[in-house]
Amino acid sequence: MPGTDLKQRLAERFRAVNGDHPMTDADDAYVDTQFVGLEDLCAAEGHDVEEVRRLMLARLLPLPGYLRSDGREMVPADLFALAAEAGGTENLEAWFTAHWTDPAAGRDEWDAYLSGQYVCLHSVTPATIRRKDHLTAAITTAPDEPDAGTAQWSARLHLMIDELDALEPAFTEYDRLRFGGPTSRDTCVVAMRARFPRP
Repeated sequence: MPGTDLKQRLAERFRAVNGDHPMTDADDAYVDTQFVGLEDLCAAEGHDVEEVRRLMLARLLPLPGYLRSDGREMVPADLFALAAEAGGTENLEAWFTAHWTDPAAGRDEWDAYLSGQYVCLHSVTPATIRRKDHLTAAITTAPDEPDAGTAQWSARLHLMIDELDALEPAFTEYDRLRFGGPTSRDTCVVAMRARFPRP
């Protein structure tokens, strides 16, 4: 079948980026609740799945977020939304990177976006990426603020934690393997709530 080669090449690219970690039944079940199959999404939205795989391999669309244990490519339901907003995949890189004033930062974020690893957000847009970066940095450094431990500080901290909590999904054990350690939810939401309980 002509499509098998593209699907295999995409799987190889995915594993080159993420490592070759097995997906468990629990991982598959989690992914099924958060993502959709690439073939299903293409059928529903009128896209040719082979062309979409070509665009992913050509670094014009992001890689799948996950490969299920059965090999299905799992993608966010809004996979095509940013390209549509940008006026097409050929415009997407310039549109995307323009959201950062520092061109180098924009290119770094574009590379991260193409990796498919922004599974840390319910909706992946330049705005949510920037907001997540701001929140994780602010939460991480909050214990070093001069008024740390006060009621006002605690209220500020928990507002930020709650906002990050709403932006991020739960993650799965597979994510901790491919990212080589705890996720931002582990460190900035779960651990910080445990360390600094809400008054």
